[in-house]
Amino acid sequence: MLFALCGATAWSALHGQQSQPPPPKADPRAAIASHIPGTRPDDLRPSPIPGLYELTRGTDIAYVTADGKYALTGDLYDLGSNDNLTEQHRRDLRVKAIAAFPESEMLIFGPTDPKYTITVFTDVDCPYCRKLHAQMGEYNRLGVRVRYLFFPRSGPNTASWSKAEQVWCSADRKDALTRAKLGQELKTKACPANPVARTYALGKDFAIEGTPAIILADGELLGGYVPPDVLVQHLKDGPSK
Repeated sequence: MLFALCGATAWSALHGQQSQPPPPKADPRAAIASHIPGTRPDDLRPSPIPGLYELTRGTDIAYVTADGKYALTGDLYDLGSNDNLTEQHRRDLRVKAIAAFPESEMLIFGPTDPKYTITVFTDVDCPYCRKLHAQMGEYNRLGVRVRYLFFPRSGPNTASWSKAEQVWCSADRKDALTRAKLGQELKTKACPANPVARTYALGKDFAIEGTPAIILADGELLGGYVPPDVLVQHLKDGPSK
């Protein structure tokens, strides 16, 4: 009986040791992040190159070594397919960020049944933004729905910023935007909780420097004014790599 009990106890102990799962492996991203101020492990992901990690800040992308000592900037290409892997990730990040941004904080000009939707970062005082807006009827006629986000290039506490707030706080925002882009003075006062700071922050996350900045549905960024017919042809041609 004693032998049987000891044998059972030994078997139970051995079985218990065997059934315990192995301890979880440490996340290598945590060690890398500890070397880079302001970086979280979730900001990193393995790149297609062994030993090299992709670091994302907004839509800015860099590559860091597994020891966190060195960083590389520039786009990573798959030479077999000639795909720009870095740009594709940027586009994915833009699509995700814009999808999370409510249309209730955008100014939208569009036909009843649009074929395409673009998102445009605009500055009231930007000459080429005004040129784009002057052709809004043609964009809409060609089936393009335009969603505006304010991006006063001069930044907070400037005249362009105040004009963007005045447009948003007007009773008729579309009319106010058109008048502001024509250089007309608005009498509206800035209202609380307007989205200008949020749209500006989103543009900064996208590393936007100039306006208009046009974001297509697939996340491609077109920097600058694009005539209606040229834009529609580009949309018809489909995504570029």
